[in-house]
Amino acid sequence: KEFQSRAAKAIWDISGIYATSRHIPGVRFAGITHPGLIGTAPSHELLAEWNKREQGLIDEYVAMNGNKGPVPPVAFPPERRGAYVGQEGLSEEVRERVAREGARTVPGREHGGNCDIKNLSRGSRCYFPVFVKGANFSVGDLHFSQGDGEMSFCGAIEMAGIITFSCSVIKGGVEKFALKQPIFLPSPIDPVYSEKLVFEGLSVDVHGDGKQYNMDATVAYKQAALNAIAYLMKDSPNACVTLGIPTGIFTHNILPQPEGLVKKDFGQCAIRSDGVL
Repeated sequence: KEFQSRAAKAIWDISGIYATSRHIPGVRFAGITHPGLIGTAPSHELLAEWNKREQGLIDEYVAMNGNKGPVPPVAFPPERRGAYVGQEGLSEEVRERVAREGARTVPGREHGGNCDIKNLSRGSRCYFPVFVKGANFSVGDLHFSQGDGEMSFCGAIEMAGIITFSCSVIKGGVEKFALKQPIFLPSPIDPVYSEKLVFEGLSVDVHGDGKQYNMDATVAYKQAALNAIAYLMKDSPNACVTLGIPTGIFTHNILPQPEGLVKKDFGQCAIRSDGVL
């Protein structure tokens, strides 16, 4: 909204690992193909929990805004109108229930879903909790390339393709690894662009009302992104936050194993003598 941006489309020509576009001249880069959507199916109980908590978030913001919905919306509840049920052979009763209760698929959730992680490419490994018999694993929304998340909502180069993978089951993995959400081991394949132009952002809304925030990393990140957009004059993005733990700093294997994690006593750091944590 800061730039009153409008949606636009660029067509990319893919040649091997490189992409160029006649709509964005002067740019050529190596991509890493990956699925934007990957995950297992939720149980009926988990689906009901999603709808309950997201409706609660909507209601909270409606109450805060004097019975007017937040702009932009904070979440979208299930919507019968235009609901797409791709599975064949379902009764009208089941289709109606899917349309009435089915969660919107834009946000990622505990099962995985629309996670848009560019490094889930060749050689990556994913650990998903299983909520239903058979898991009902699915994958799709293939991308040739994208940034760290689809910052402008549709910020990837979409493509058709075939993806090949193998699956295995770790019995009791949810309990062994305290698995509340998926765990990912990214692909070792990643184009290296070591020289970067870096834009700083502070917790002051310089692109909005100029309000000062107290150590707000989300505001600071948004300002950095908006500064880069103002520099390049591209679309306005949403913020995206990820957390990665470099496995190379550990002298032992921290990856999930079928037998679970082996706890080791490494001692502890020095504690303050006054007992303050």
